[in-house]
Amino acid sequence: MDFRNSETITGPRREDVLPTTATAAVKVVIVGGFGVGKTTMVGSVSEIRPLTTEETMTQAGVGVDDNLEGKTATTVAMDFGRISISDELILYLFGTPGQERFWFLWNGLFEGALGAVVLIDTRRLEVSFDVIGRLEERGVPFVVAVNTFPDAPRHPVEALRTALDLPPEVPIVDCDARGRASCRDVLLTLMRYLHSLSL
Repeated sequence: MDFRNSETITGPRREDVLPTTATAAVKVVIVGGFGVGKTTMVGSVSEIRPLTTEETMTQAGVGVDDNLEGKTATTVAMDFGRISISDELILYLFGTPGQERFWFLWNGLFEGALGAVVLIDTRRLEVSFDVIGRLEERGVPFVVAVNTFPDAPRHPVEALRTALDLPPEVPIVDCDARGRASCRDVLLTLMRYLHSLSL
């Protein structure tokens, strides 16, 4: 093979290098049903170029996967990103595929996760039930982030809590998955919740 024309790797990009002050790294999983905005959330909050495994949706998925108007790509393995919460604390973000046929991948993605964010779409709350159930079965602590799609109905927090059958201590927060600050606030809520569980 001729590698003379291959690109030379010179090392990581400056923005991809961990800060020298980092002392702790935590794995967080972003979960939710198909098309709720997990890839968007990881991409908007990550301080490094996110890794995505999005593929074009094909006719093979018709009748198997949910059909969302206008959605042309889907995550088939995972999304990956990183964010520094402070000079010392780094979060590694793993976004799961939302289609049920890819849920077998979740077992590996949950391995070693300290906690999770369940991203929901109030237009399709029913896609969140199995997701939350799987987290509860595995004992993974989580917060719920309501992705505020422009045409999605707004519900009081207690109505959502009842509909999702969540205990009172599980935080429910609004989120715009397109906004870095909004996504960071969700992750901070998760960190505060995890800290409260350790007391």
